[in-house]
Amino acid sequence: MSEQLKIILIIIVSVSIFGLLVFVFVKNYIKNKINYYLKEKNKNNLK
Repeated sequence: MSEQLKIILIIIVSVSIFGLLVFVFVKNYIKNKINYYLKEKNKNNLK
């Protein structure tokens, strides 16, 4: 396997893993925010 191909594959794999981690982090952050605001809205509706 040529040296250039190894470097390209390493870059692609690294970017994919980083992108997946960022996606999971952002998804969980948004999910937590939505749940928080829904709880706040339900508290206000019950009063």
